[in-house]
Amino acid sequence: MDARQLEYFLAIVEHGGFSKAAAALHVAQPSLSQAMANLEADLGVAIFHRVGRGVVLSEAGTELLEPSRRVLRDLAAVRDTAAALAGLHGGTVEVATMPSPGIEPLTTLVQRFAELHPSVTVSTQAAFTPDEVVSLVRSGACELGLLGSASPVNPSGLDVLNVEDQPFVVVAAPGGPVEDDVALSPHDLAGQKLIASRTGSLMRSIVDDITAGGTGTEIVTVVDHRTSILPLVLTGVGVAVLPSAWTRLARRCGAVVAPIEPTAHLHVAMVSLPAHLTPAARAFLSLTGSLAAHRARPPSREG
Repeated sequence: MDARQLEYFLAIVEHGGFSKAAAALHVAQPSLSQAMANLEADLGVAIFHRVGRGVVLSEAGTELLEPSRRVLRDLAAVRDTAAALAGLHGGTVEVATMPSPGIEPLTTLVQRFAELHPSVTVSTQAAFTPDEVVSLVRSGACELGLLGSASPVNPSGLDVLNVEDQPFVVVAAPGGPVEDDVALSPHDLAGQKLIASRTGSLMRSIVDDITAGGTGTEIVTVVDHRTSILPLVLTGVGVAVLPSAWTRLARRCGAVVAPIEPTAHLHVAMVSLPAHLTPAARAFLSLTGSLAAHRARPPSREG
């Protein structure tokens, strides 16, 4: 067994078959097939089942996924360490992120990381629940995971860095009853049309609590992709309840943002498998820790 065989194996899984994997790897398909035959012979088990012209993972192949990703990640860490010792730079940090943390603090983190390490690429993968983020990190698909949850998380086997708590705010088009930076209560949203995400998120639970108050507030649009929310707000479809991560972007786009009192908070954390981090990922994690410490510090008072 060698690293090349594991790389081929993962490529077949990720691209959904031998022909697409061969094209992505720029190798002849017979060579790829022979490498997998040799791997199966070395392991003594079938890792793929041939179904028609396609393949599906066997039980043994499924069990091989996570160890294979970790082996290749560790080899990448060795190469990156050697490159760093030689005074070279490069590599990729792979981060799984949920939508709101993907706005902020990810924007600030990537901006500062790019300034410090301009030759390193930050690659993000979308996830929509804390469990999805944890799964991507635990499986080795991503080195780091940025998530937001209703309460602090503590997944077994992972390190957790608590980054910040984001209060929820109301985002609305200008010229309406919502004034920028003027606090309001859920009751102040009486009669408003709300744009909401689907059931299951903390955002949606807050919206449901508001509509349950019997004030005439109603959900006018439900969206899967939260990138749709801000354009819908700006066109006057309705107002939205979002984590404060969206504040800077919303104001730059011309929307008004008002705090809600009282409100829940989105707990933002970064999770990682410390034994399997490349030097670039460790640097990104260290930068996240510095940002978390800075944001936890109370503002200074002058005079």
